[in-house]
Amino acid sequence: MIARLSADLASGALTEALADIAEDAARVILPYWRNGVVAESKADDSPVTRADREAEALILARLEAAWPGVQAVAEEAAAANGLPAEGGEMFWLIDPLDGTRGFIEGRESYTVNIALIHNGVPVAGVVTAPATATTWRSGVPGAGAFRRTFGDAWRQIRVRERPAAPMALLSHSMTDEEAHRLAGRHGCTTWQGTDSSLKFCLIAEGRFDAYPRTGPTSEWDTAAGQAVLEAAGGRVMGEDGQPLRYGKSCFANGPFVALGG
Repeated sequence: MIARLSADLASGALTEALADIAEDAARVILPYWRNGVVAESKADDSPVTRADREAEALILARLEAAWPGVQAVAEEAAAANGLPAEGGEMFWLIDPLDGTRGFIEGRESYTVNIALIHNGVPVAGVVTAPATATTWRSGVPGAGAFRRTFGDAWRQIRVRERPAAPMALLSHSMTDEEAHRLAGRHGCTTWQGTDSSLKFCLIAEGRFDAYPRTGPTSEWDTAAGQAVLEAAGGRVMGEDGQPLRYGKSCFANGPFVALGG
């Protein structure tokens, strides 16, 4: 199955298929958005809804049907059944609804994330924003990143050259004082708050320049966005200055920064 995955990755068929799966998951999620969805609390006190669970079930079933036997690490299954000790040589990382708190509050910036990891590296990734019917994906290795509105043709995207007044994207949970300090640390004169992996995609398409993160994240929060951003010419680096890698202990990330040109 690894040979087939590698062939599909090389041909471009993989991320095309992942985009279709993510967009179908978005169609599962949308009827719950701004419709009185009820949240439950998981063991870590983070929220989960029926939309999260139903979207994840669809994604896992479709991945297994297309590429049977490939390990999958998905947020809600991990919360219910526990994490594996580590990631294998090749495995999926899935967040069926990234930005659940904002989703519950009716904000638009929640996403569906699907990534393929090979030897710790995100080699393919798709991010879908259901509220705006938009999908971003990595392409054939070395061929760039792409964006489409549901039903439209793909358009290639690329990070912009760093402007004289760079702009940062930051988590909504930060205070203004914290945000100004963190943005300034990376040379950004202005910043905007938003949720989810959408931040990686907005940098990938050349609208912003940096996304620094000091608080905890899980690997399924970042892998798909990293794949898209790196395909578009950007970088995602940990505190050691090296690209963020996957399959780590507890599938947890330390501080990192995502950068455009």
